[in-house]
Amino acid sequence: MFAGVDLTTVEVEGDSLTVIRKLQKEEIERSEIALESCVFKHVPRQANSAAHVLATEGLKREEAPYLIGDVPLYAKRTVEDDERWLALSTTADGRRLCTMAVEKVDFSLKETSPNIGSDRVSGGEKLTSSFDLVEKMEFLFVRIVRARELPLKAVNGIIDPYVEIKIGNYNATTKYFEKKPDFEWNQVFAFGQDRLQATTMEITVRDKELIIGDNMIGKITVALHEVPLCLPPDSPLASQWYKLEDKNGFTLRKGELMLAMWYSTQADRVFTDAWHSDSAIVSGESLLNTRSKAYLSPRLWYLRVNVIQAQDLVPGSKDRNPQVYVKAVVGDVILRTRVSPDKNVNPQWNEDLMFVVAEPFFDSLIVTVEDRLENNTVRCLGKCVIRLSNVERRLLPLPADPLWYTLEDIVFEDGMEKEVNFFGKLNMCVNLDGGYHVFDESVHNGSDYRPTAKMLWTAMIGVLELGIINASSLQPMKLRDGRETTDAYCVAKYGPKWVKTRTVVDSFDPIWNEQYSWDVYDPYTMLTIGVFDDCHLHGRDAVGDGKDPSLGKVRIRLSTLATNKIYTYSYPLLVLQPSGAKKMGELQLAIRFTCSSYLSLFLVYTMNPLLPQMHHIYPLSIYQLDILRKQAVRILCSSLSRNEPPLRQEVVEHMLDGGSQMWSLRKAKANFQRVLATFKCFSNARQWFDEIRKWNNSAATVLVMAIYCIIVFKPDLILPTVTLYSIQVMILQWRKRPRRPTHIDVNLSVAGFVTADELDEEFDTFPSSRQFDVLRMRYDRLRSIAGRVVTVISDIATQVERFHSLLNWRDPRITMMFLVCCLVGSFMLYYLISLKVFLIFGGFYVMRPPFLGKDVLNAPQNFFSRLPTKADYML
Repeated sequence: MFAGVDLTTVEVEGDSLTVIRKLQKEEIERSEIALESCVFKHVPRQANSAAHVLATEGLKREEAPYLIGDVPLYAKRTVEDDERWLALSTTADGRRLCTMAVEKVDFSLKETSPNIGSDRVSGGEKLTSSFDLVEKMEFLFVRIVRARELPLKAVNGIIDPYVEIKIGNYNATTKYFEKKPDFEWNQVFAFGQDRLQATTMEITVRDKELIIGDNMIGKITVALHEVPLCLPPDSPLASQWYKLEDKNGFTLRKGELMLAMWYSTQADRVFTDAWHSDSAIVSGESLLNTRSKAYLSPRLWYLRVNVIQAQDLVPGSKDRNPQVYVKAVVGDVILRTRVSPDKNVNPQWNEDLMFVVAEPFFDSLIVTVEDRLENNTVRCLGKCVIRLSNVERRLLPLPADPLWYTLEDIVFEDGMEKEVNFFGKLNMCVNLDGGYHVFDESVHNGSDYRPTAKMLWTAMIGVLELGIINASSLQPMKLRDGRETTDAYCVAKYGPKWVKTRTVVDSFDPIWNEQYSWDVYDPYTMLTIGVFDDCHLHGRDAVGDGKDPSLGKVRIRLSTLATNKIYTYSYPLLVLQPSGAKKMGELQLAIRFTCSSYLSLFLVYTMNPLLPQMHHIYPLSIYQLDILRKQAVRILCSSLSRNEPPLRQEVVEHMLDGGSQMWSLRKAKANFQRVLATFKCFSNARQWFDEIRKWNNSAATVLVMAIYCIIVFKPDLILPTVTLYSIQVMILQWRKRPRRPTHIDVNLSVAGFVTADELDEEFDTFPSSRQFDVLRMRYDRLRSIAGRVVTVISDIATQVERFHSLLNWRDPRITMMFLVCCLVGSFMLYYLISLKVFLIFGGFYVMRPPFLGKDVLNAPQNFFSRLPTKADYML
């Protein structure tokens, strides 16, 4: 184990107390391992997650002493997490005792008071002005346009100029041209005014080809206090020509540079495309990754292919019954029908194949009829290609007209493909269903429920505005030049619109102060904001595995926000890791939901269904929605990653909760606790009635009996009483109403009370990559949980079946007694006793004082508990 490693003292830690005690008692032979001291210690499982992570990495790398001499960053983070659980204390005699010490981390939502201009409102509908939800940031903008008549210093008379801007410690350069006579850059540079440590700015034109000696062509020196102020909504400041000077300050005979300089804020229209001083270490093509951009998801459609039947197929052999099925291909998605039960040349299917396609329609639908042979081979009986741009679009829930499509048989001669004009026909209904909403998010966390077709959209009800102010106390995510750092940016999604802030380089407390807005069509929607670390700031040399890791995500439901109110809170950024829930920092946001039409808002709540009409008339199954959602997520990842700068696949999948359908014991526990909390009101009502029935409070019992008599004799007061009681409860709850937006609750998510093995199971791949013993243990645990669930289901089925046994004469004595009771009861209720008297007598009997009867099971309960069920038939 320790061969080739220069170690003399080793401490082995484990979470199995039995194994550790056994090893401590046994005498270890150290001659073979050349150790002076080998100590075995027990640590709790929560504090030993580092061992699991290190062992996992060792198996992946297939190395032995891979941690000798250096400790990777992930190992440091895991040890830091362990230290939160494990505290070492020293006794008077110098011995160290291990005690559990859980660090208290604040996962709560904190209200903040940023310096924002929330009172600036314009317009009759109280729509806000731009950038009033973020703090004002002042920048010095410099636009380098072009140069002319530059003095030629190169031997061939052609130079490769570029411009360098220097303000104190900041240096910025434009791109350079290779052997071009015209020099036009048209680049904008933004310098944060709070970080300027100089009084002058020097703009120098240099020649890239002049390596030996001074490559300066000319320069311009500008005093910063002379730069004008130009705030939006003013028009952009016009550029002007400046004559170049030499290094001694004398004006050159030739050479001018067109530029513009002005002070402004982040509301300036050139802010998003400018080079920023907080990303000064980034250069080249990676600058595009640091800029803030808005993205639009492509419009997604459901493509429905209803395969009905085929005619006049020509199988390869007439001596066998063909096993024919239809295969449909769109892009990289392949779907197949079942094998037709008609074993002839005119098979029938009547099956629906559903695809997700995006506009513009570049792909085509390729339908192939295939015959499955006996030796597991397939023979193509014909195919047809349908361009999606020619497919009919169905907006209303009306049946589509089937069409006959000509099949072409594909044959090969001399290695060349040859098409036969006609070889059978296929009857299908192919249409694009625009009446559905294509789900790219989970149903409960959706940010948009509108149908695909714009003609079916409802009226807009308001505007959602989001101000991304800053983040604080972010965790280090990578190493650069031997030190830990984080390059953070935010991504927000609502509806089809995505936004990405600029990347603040090398900062654990990044400041963005960027504001965005979205149109709102339904209040029951979710705004999602995620924080990521940019690992693509050095060209193609991506850090780590080439993916941008997440620092946390915030979800806010609009229906929980008051209209025309600004919410300024600091949200905890939580990430679930193999070692548990970890707080990665805090994100400060400002949110406002402005309602433009209260009538439209009322109609949305009362008249408009949440999902479009097609989802109710032709509903899709849960399995279909899950498959189609995976297709939609894959299409969005591919589409958004082709933008410039790209929105990467891991970012899109994380924002859309791409893997939320996987099994998790932690989520199962959380949902079970939610169910118990939901039914807690019924258990509380039962406890309250038991106290009333047992006369624990005589005054309360007498009052309940009086109210019961009033309800029996005046049944028309039931609904008004319930209504007035509900009004009273709502008035009392008004003072306790939730005043904060929704956020992720660690306790409700059971993220702080989960074992290491449960987290390892949640982070496992699909299919699993764990060893057989681990999988067997998890399978046995799942069987145990499923057994308890099956027992509960069986008990529910047993109770329901007992009601059916009252009438089916399975137990003739019980059914006969029930029949007699029904006859006697109906006669007495009709001729002798009124219903009100019966109810009064029954209620008083149930709530009788304890001295009038013992609290034991009564006759109806004894009668019901003896009813037979179908459990007797179970194997």
